[in-house]
Amino acid sequence: MIKVGVLGATGAVGQRFVQLLADHPWFDLVTLAASERSAGKKYGDVVNWKLDAPFPEKVRNIRVTPTTVKGTKGVELVFSALPAEIAGEVEDDFSRAGVAVCSNARSHRMEPDIPLVIPEVNPDHLGLIDVQRDAGRDGFIVTNPNCSTIMLCVALEPLRGLGFRDVRVATMQAISGAGFSGVAAMDIYDNIVPYIGQEEEKMETETLKIMGTLRGGKVKDAPFTVSASCHRVPVIDGHTLAIWLDTKASVEEVKEAFRKYKPPFKGLPTQPEKSVQLFEEENRPQPRLDRMRGGGMTVSIGRVRPGLRFIALGHNTIRGAAGASVMNAELIRTRKYL
Repeated sequence: MIKVGVLGATGAVGQRFVQLLADHPWFDLVTLAASERSAGKKYGDVVNWKLDAPFPEKVRNIRVTPTTVKGTKGVELVFSALPAEIAGEVEDDFSRAGVAVCSNARSHRMEPDIPLVIPEVNPDHLGLIDVQRDAGRDGFIVTNPNCSTIMLCVALEPLRGLGFRDVRVATMQAISGAGFSGVAAMDIYDNIVPYIGQEEEKMETETLKIMGTLRGGKVKDAPFTVSASCHRVPVIDGHTLAIWLDTKASVEEVKEAFRKYKPPFKGLPTQPEKSVQLFEEENRPQPRLDRMRGGGMTVSIGRVRPGLRFIALGHNTIRGAAGASVMNAELIRTRKYL
């Protein structure tokens, strides 16, 4: 068992990490780090558990540590659910102290020597870990993308062989993507907010890096463009994406690509039976009905129409955040980087 910790363990994504790691077969969750005001107290006494899954009793009595290398001694790997404004420096500290970091924060995503990974899409980009080590890091940092970017890239991956150029996407994003206190009730009830700070820019740049080509220790961006429009909607969990592709492929060719798709590996504990699930019903997928498919790790696809247009849906704090980072760590372990 690999000893691991969670940085930012009391927040929305941090709680998802705790839920997914509490009984993990490969990782032993021994450290939970949070703010100074929580340090030294039992996790069960400071966390306001808000997930739709039961609180894992085995972590109740773990003493919360400060979010520092000194405070979290004894771990080989940390999962970062830290806010972006502090994540960059903290993650650097851990990686230079010899600890592996799997981060959900945006701070390092676009740095040229740090892999931005979705296991089904670009597992070879983990080769950038060697670039980091050659540059003097004793540990390393691997990031997962923005939640809506993950849904988009997982949906696009089965279609790579069909060829496409311009990608246009409109998102309908759940309020949990903004954290427990991120959207005021008066702002979202009976409303749609047609703006999420930096979300469109992240989708338009991260997608190109993820679906790009690793050559000579550098990633060359994918040869297409992405145009995004992002919206916050009154749904608790589950991001829905309406996607348009510039492609010559027919509707049936696209459906068949989704049906036949298999990821380039198997056997990871967090990996769903199906990375993508195609629906033929004209009114699916829907967040309330489909976000927990594959334990929240499956991206659901539907309404494939001429043009070419289709809908993608995924659970934003599982597939789009903590689950993505945990599966990255599982892949890293199989590649012998831990």
